[in-house]
Amino acid sequence: MISVQELKKSFGARRVLDGLTFRAEAGVITLLIGCNGAGKTTALRLLAGLANPESGTINIDGHDLATDRRRALAGLSFLPQAPRFHPRLTTRQVAHFYAQLRGREAVAAERELSAWGLSEFARVPTGKLSGGLRQRLALAVFALADAPVLLLDEPGLSLDPAWRDQLQEFLAAQAQAGRTILVATHLLGEWEGRADRCLLLAEGRYAATVPPDQLRDVFRRKDAPASQWANAEAAVR
Repeated sequence: MISVQELKKSFGARRVLDGLTFRAEAGVITLLIGCNGAGKTTALRLLAGLANPESGTINIDGHDLATDRRRALAGLSFLPQAPRFHPRLTTRQVAHFYAQLRGREAVAAERELSAWGLSEFARVPTGKLSGGLRQRLALAVFALADAPVLLLDEPGLSLDPAWRDQLQEFLAAQAQAGRTILVATHLLGEWEGRADRCLLLAEGRYAATVPPDQLRDVFRRKDAPASQWANAEAAVR
């Protein structure tokens, strides 16, 4: 479970998060949606411990991130929007390194490489992988953590439709297993009807809960406040 209370974060004079409050429960897939600049990526980076809020609290799986950082982050796996790997290391070397880092056996790395269709690319240096293959390697590494709390920032951007389906099936299985899933995305068409809760962020705050099966319809409303829906139709495409 994730609980966020009154998070504030600025970069220079620009306020990115302005009192953000929300919860993501175990056993469900929760989406963070909103226009560019709404604060989705910043929120996930704060949750992953990669930056510190100016104020507010973050509680992850019962542990306060500020006062019990080690335990809060021990049960969390984070997939950033643009994962990077050493270009000279092969796909297999990367997977085995992260398996060892997570205390997993080599067989677990090979199993994830197979699950994400990477076995035939195991000896290919990551610098020579396509964007979609690198994203699948990132997902294989992400899955190795076997963590109770999963954060993903735009995980489907580089994937073709078949692998986006695979990703969503994987996350649905993780939610069924009782894990907390939080996904930041603007690919609303891909996620319509595939999540359990959809939280709209606008101007660094929680703005509304959007019905998961009506994402595109809601974002096409012409009578919605401009501050919430500005440029939203572009995000649907």
